[in-house]
Amino acid sequence: MTDDRHGAPDAAEKADLRTQGGGAADTVVVLSTAPDVLLAKRIAHILVEESLAACVHVGAPGVSMYLWQGKLEGGEEIPLTLKTTAARLTALHDRLRALHPYEVPEFLVLDVRAGAADYLDWVAGMTMQ
Repeated sequence: MTDDRHGAPDAAEKADLRTQGGGAADTVVVLSTAPDVLLAKRIAHILVEESLAACVHVGAPGVSMYLWQGKLEGGEEIPLTLKTTAARLTALHDRLRALHPYEVPEFLVLDVRAGAADYLDWVAGMTMQ
């Protein structure tokens, strides 16, 4: 594809973006939290070391407010953003639950519509079984 005005590659072509079609090797993003930084780093370390996630971003602490068993709860949590593949989701979920102290840890899976081809390839390579 080219930009008709200048004959130059359009933005998607320059960035080598690739769309994903919902296959097992497709990159997905998982959102979770941990109750403290030390545990967040431990979970991240183990999940990456075991190739269940290519990367885990440990975010800055924030306050979460929620109802639990009919009672308003609130406390500081550490957000975790995990990059993995659809094929690794079940194993990742099982391992996260085993490492996590919460009865019901957050585990939300977000589809990735497209991304830089080299990054998507890297995620797939880092999480191969």
